[in-house]
Amino acid sequence: MKPANVYLFGTCLLDLFLPQAGVDAIVLLEGLGLRVHFPQRQSCCGQPAYTSGHPAEALAVARAQLDCFAEDWPIVVPSGSCGGMIKHHWPKLFAGQPDEAQACAVAARVVEFSDFLLNHLDWRPQDLGPKVKVAVHTSCSARREMNVHLSCWALLERLANVERVTHDHESECCGFGGTFSIKHPDIAGAMVADKAAALQDSGAVEFITADGGCLLNINGKLAKEGRAFQGRHLASFLLERVGGKA
Repeated sequence: MKPANVYLFGTCLLDLFLPQAGVDAIVLLEGLGLRVHFPQRQSCCGQPAYTSGHPAEALAVARAQLDCFAEDWPIVVPSGSCGGMIKHHWPKLFAGQPDEAQACAVAARVVEFSDFLLNHLDWRPQDLGPKVKVAVHTSCSARREMNVHLSCWALLERLANVERVTHDHESECCGFGGTFSIKHPDIAGAMVADKAAALQDSGAVEFITADGGCLLNINGKLAKEGRAFQGRHLASFLLERVGGKA
Protein backbone atom coordinates (compact mmCIF):
# COMPACT_ATOMS: atom_id res chain seq x y z
CA MET A 1 0.00 0.00 0.00
CA LYS A 2 1.34 3.42 -0.96
CA PRO A 3 1.94 5.58 2.11
CA ALA A 4 0.34 9.01 2.34
CA ASN A 5 3.34 10.52 4.11
CA VAL A 6 7.09 10.03 3.92
CA TYR A 7 10.12 11.66 5.47
CA LEU A 8 13.12 12.67 3.38
CA PHE A 9 16.48 12.36 5.09
CA GLY A 10 18.40 14.85 3.00
CA THR A 11 22.02 13.87 3.88
CA CYS A 12 24.78 16.38 4.54
CA LEU A 13 26.22 16.31 1.03
CA LEU A 14 22.91 16.92 -0.72
CA ASP A 15 22.03 19.66 1.75
CA LEU A 16 25.36 21.48 1.44
CA PHE A 17 26.63 20.68 -2.05
CA LEU A 18 23.82 19.19 -4.14
CA PRO A 19 20.63 20.84 -2.88
CA GLN A 20 18.92 20.65 -6.27
CA ALA A 21 19.08 16.86 -6.16
CA GLY A 22 17.27 16.93 -2.83
CA VAL A 23 14.65 19.31 -4.20
CA ASP A 24 14.22 17.10 -7.26
CA ALA A 25 13.67 14.05 -5.04
CA ILE A 26 10.96 15.93 -3.15
CA VAL A 27 9.27 17.16 -6.35
CA LEU A 28 9.31 13.64 -7.78
CA LEU A 29 7.80 12.09 -4.66
CA GLU A 30 5.18 14.81 -4.33
CA GLY A 31 4.27 14.33 -7.98
CA LEU A 32 3.49 10.72 -7.13
CA GLY A 33 0.92 11.88 -4.60
CA LEU A 34 3.01 11.66 -1.43
CA ARG A 35 3.26 14.30 1.24
CA VAL A 36 6.98 14.74 1.85
CA HIS A 37 8.17 15.92 5.26
CA PHE A 38 11.65 17.37 5.58
CA PRO A 39 12.45 17.94 9.27
CA GLN A 40 14.45 21.13 9.51
CA ARG A 41 16.45 19.95 12.54
CA GLN A 42 17.84 16.88 10.81
CA SER A 43 21.60 16.82 10.32
CA CYS A 44 24.30 14.17 9.93
CA CYS A 45 23.68 10.43 10.26
CA GLY A 46 26.94 10.13 12.21
CA GLN A 47 28.81 8.09 9.64
CA PRO A 48 32.04 10.20 9.44
CA ALA A 49 32.62 9.91 13.18
CA TYR A 50 31.53 6.27 13.27
CA THR A 51 33.86 5.08 10.52
CA SER A 52 36.71 7.13 11.99
CA GLY A 53 36.50 5.22 15.27
CA HIS A 54 34.60 7.76 17.36
CA PRO A 55 31.43 5.94 18.45
CA ALA A 56 30.59 8.33 21.29
CA GLU A 57 30.58 11.32 18.95
CA ALA A 58 28.64 9.36 16.32
CA LEU A 59 26.07 8.38 18.92
CA ALA A 60 25.57 12.00 19.98
CA VAL A 61 25.02 13.10 16.39
CA ALA A 62 22.69 10.20 15.62
CA ARG A 63 20.69 10.69 18.81
CA ALA A 64 19.89 14.26 17.79
CA GLN A 65 17.97 12.85 14.80
CA LEU A 66 15.61 10.51 16.62
CA ASP A 67 12.84 12.96 17.45
CA CYS A 68 12.96 14.38 13.91
CA PHE A 69 11.42 11.18 12.57
CA ALA A 70 8.88 10.42 15.28
CA GLU A 71 5.92 9.51 13.07
CA ASP A 72 5.60 5.97 11.76
CA TRP A 73 6.32 6.93 8.14
CA PRO A 74 8.92 5.60 5.69
CA ILE A 75 12.20 7.51 5.76
CA VAL A 76 13.40 7.88 2.17
CA VAL A 77 17.14 8.41 1.86
CA PRO A 78 18.66 9.49 -1.49
CA SER A 79 21.96 7.81 -0.60
CA GLY A 80 22.83 4.17 -0.04
CA SER A 81 25.71 5.26 2.17
CA CYS A 82 23.72 7.30 4.68
CA GLY A 83 20.81 4.90 4.41
CA GLY A 84 23.12 2.02 5.24
CA MET A 85 24.53 3.85 8.25
CA ILE A 86 21.09 4.39 9.76
CA LYS A 87 19.54 1.07 8.82
CA HIS A 88 22.43 -1.26 9.65
CA HIS A 89 24.74 0.59 12.03
CA TRP A 90 22.40 2.58 14.26
CA PRO A 91 21.09 -0.61 15.93
CA LYS A 92 24.68 -1.51 16.87
CA LEU A 93 25.55 2.05 17.83
CA PHE A 94 22.55 2.34 20.16
CA ALA A 95 22.87 -1.17 21.63
CA GLY A 96 22.36 -1.03 25.39
CA GLN A 97 21.32 2.62 25.33
CA PRO A 98 18.05 3.82 26.90
CA ASP A 99 16.78 4.87 23.47
CA GLU A 100 17.85 1.68 21.67
CA ALA A 101 14.26 0.69 20.83
CA GLN A 102 13.52 4.13 19.39
CA ALA A 103 16.67 4.07 17.26
CA CYS A 104 15.92 0.59 15.97
CA ALA A 105 12.39 1.66 15.07
CA VAL A 106 13.76 4.58 13.06
CA ALA A 107 16.33 2.34 11.38
CA ALA A 108 13.67 -0.15 10.34
CA ARG A 109 11.76 2.56 8.44
CA VAL A 110 14.71 3.62 6.28
CA VAL A 111 14.36 2.98 2.54
CA GLU A 112 16.87 4.00 -0.12
CA PHE A 113 15.42 6.31 -2.80
CA SER A 114 15.60 4.01 -5.84
CA ASP A 115 14.40 1.03 -3.81
CA PHE A 116 11.41 3.05 -2.63
CA LEU A 117 10.39 4.09 -6.14
CA LEU A 118 10.78 0.59 -7.54
CA ASN A 119 9.70 -1.79 -4.82
CA HIS A 120 7.42 0.28 -2.60
CA LEU A 121 5.65 2.36 -5.25
CA ASP A 122 6.22 0.15 -8.33
CA TRP A 123 6.67 3.39 -10.26
CA ARG A 124 6.42 3.01 -14.03
CA PRO A 125 7.39 6.40 -15.46
CA GLN A 126 6.41 7.73 -18.85
CA ASP A 127 9.69 8.68 -20.50
CA LEU A 128 9.33 12.04 -22.23
CA GLY A 129 13.00 12.54 -23.04
CA PRO A 130 15.01 11.81 -26.19
CA LYS A 131 16.96 8.60 -26.69
CA VAL A 132 20.12 8.62 -24.60
CA LYS A 133 22.87 6.31 -23.38
CA VAL A 134 23.90 6.54 -19.73
CA ALA A 135 26.35 4.72 -17.51
CA VAL A 136 25.68 4.03 -13.84
CA HIS A 137 27.92 4.26 -10.81
CA THR A 138 26.64 2.42 -7.75
CA SER A 139 28.15 3.22 -4.38
CA CYS A 140 29.76 0.48 -2.33
CA SER A 141 27.13 0.89 0.38
CA ALA A 142 24.24 0.70 -2.08
CA ARG A 143 25.69 -2.46 -3.61
CA ARG A 144 27.13 -4.33 -0.65
CA GLU A 145 25.27 -3.00 2.37
CA MET A 146 21.80 -1.94 1.21
CA ASN A 147 21.78 -4.32 -1.80
CA VAL A 148 19.82 -1.84 -3.91
CA HIS A 149 22.07 -1.46 -6.96
CA LEU A 150 19.63 -3.48 -9.05
CA SER A 151 16.85 -1.04 -8.13
CA CYS A 152 18.60 1.83 -9.88
CA TRP A 153 19.23 -0.31 -12.95
CA ALA A 154 15.62 -1.52 -13.02
CA LEU A 155 14.27 2.03 -12.83
CA LEU A 156 16.40 3.10 -15.77
CA GLU A 157 15.21 0.07 -17.74
CA ARG A 158 11.64 1.29 -17.28
CA LEU A 159 12.53 4.45 -19.21
CA ALA A 160 11.72 3.67 -22.83
CA ASN A 161 14.32 5.98 -24.35
CA VAL A 162 17.21 5.33 -21.96
CA GLU A 163 19.90 2.74 -22.65
CA ARG A 164 22.18 1.77 -19.77
CA VAL A 165 25.66 0.94 -20.99
CA THR A 166 28.08 -1.10 -18.93
CA HIS A 167 31.73 -0.43 -18.16
CA ASP A 168 34.75 -2.29 -16.83
CA HIS A 169 34.58 -0.92 -13.28
CA GLU A 170 30.89 -1.51 -12.44
CA SER A 171 31.50 -3.00 -9.00
CA GLU A 172 34.56 -1.00 -7.97
CA CYS A 173 34.76 1.82 -5.44
CA CYS A 174 35.19 5.37 -6.71
CA GLY A 175 37.70 6.07 -3.94
CA PHE A 176 35.54 8.46 -1.92
CA GLY A 177 34.71 6.29 1.07
CA GLY A 178 33.75 9.23 3.25
CA THR A 179 36.83 10.18 5.25
CA PHE A 180 38.93 7.57 3.39
CA SER A 181 39.62 10.00 0.55
CA ILE A 182 40.94 12.54 3.07
CA LYS A 183 43.07 10.09 5.02
CA HIS A 184 44.46 8.27 1.98
CA PRO A 185 44.41 10.77 -0.91
CA ASP A 186 46.95 8.94 -3.07
CA ILE A 187 45.03 5.66 -3.03
CA ALA A 188 41.68 7.43 -3.39
CA GLY A 189 43.02 9.50 -6.28
CA ALA A 190 44.12 6.41 -8.19
CA MET A 191 40.75 4.76 -7.61
CA VAL A 192 38.70 7.71 -8.83
CA ALA A 193 40.95 8.07 -11.87
CA ASP A 194 40.14 4.50 -12.89
CA LYS A 195 36.43 4.96 -12.26
CA ALA A 196 36.19 8.29 -14.09
CA ALA A 197 38.03 6.91 -17.12
CA ALA A 198 35.83 3.81 -17.26
CA LEU A 199 32.65 5.87 -17.12
CA GLN A 200 33.81 8.29 -19.80
CA ASP A 201 35.00 5.48 -22.09
CA SER A 202 31.71 3.58 -21.76
CA GLY A 203 30.06 5.36 -24.68
CA ALA A 204 27.52 7.08 -22.43
CA VAL A 205 26.78 10.79 -22.66
CA GLU A 206 26.63 11.06 -18.86
CA PHE A 207 26.64 8.86 -15.78
CA ILE A 208 23.97 8.47 -13.12
CA THR A 209 24.42 7.71 -9.44
CA ALA A 210 22.19 7.77 -6.38
CA ASP A 211 24.94 8.80 -3.95
CA GLY A 212 26.06 12.39 -3.52
CA GLY A 213 29.54 11.61 -2.20
CA CYS A 214 30.42 9.47 -5.20
CA LEU A 215 28.92 12.06 -7.53
CA LEU A 216 31.01 14.89 -6.09
CA ASN A 217 34.15 12.76 -6.11
CA ILE A 218 33.88 11.54 -9.70
CA ASN A 219 32.65 14.86 -11.10
CA GLY A 220 35.47 16.61 -9.28
CA LYS A 221 38.05 14.35 -10.89
CA LEU A 222 36.53 14.84 -14.35
CA ALA A 223 36.36 18.62 -13.90
CA LYS A 224 39.96 18.77 -12.67
CA GLU A 225 41.02 17.07 -15.89
CA GLY A 226 38.96 19.53 -17.92
CA ARG A 227 36.52 16.93 -19.19
CA ALA A 228 33.00 17.89 -20.24
CA PHE A 229 31.65 14.45 -19.32
CA GLN A 230 29.81 14.64 -15.98
CA GLY A 231 27.26 12.83 -13.86
CA ARG A 232 23.95 13.58 -12.18
CA HIS A 233 22.03 12.31 -9.20
CA LEU A 234 19.37 9.75 -10.05
CA ALA A 235 16.59 11.98 -8.68
CA SER A 236 17.47 14.85 -11.02
CA PHE A 237 17.78 12.54 -14.02
CA LEU A 238 14.45 10.83 -13.38
CA LEU A 239 12.62 14.10 -12.84
CA GLU A 240 13.94 15.46 -16.12
CA ARG A 241 12.88 12.32 -17.99
CA VAL A 242 9.27 12.73 -16.88
CA GLY A 243 9.13 16.38 -17.86
CA GLY A 244 9.83 17.93 -14.49
CA LYS A 245 6.94 16.20 -12.76
CA ALA A 246 6.09 12.66 -11.80
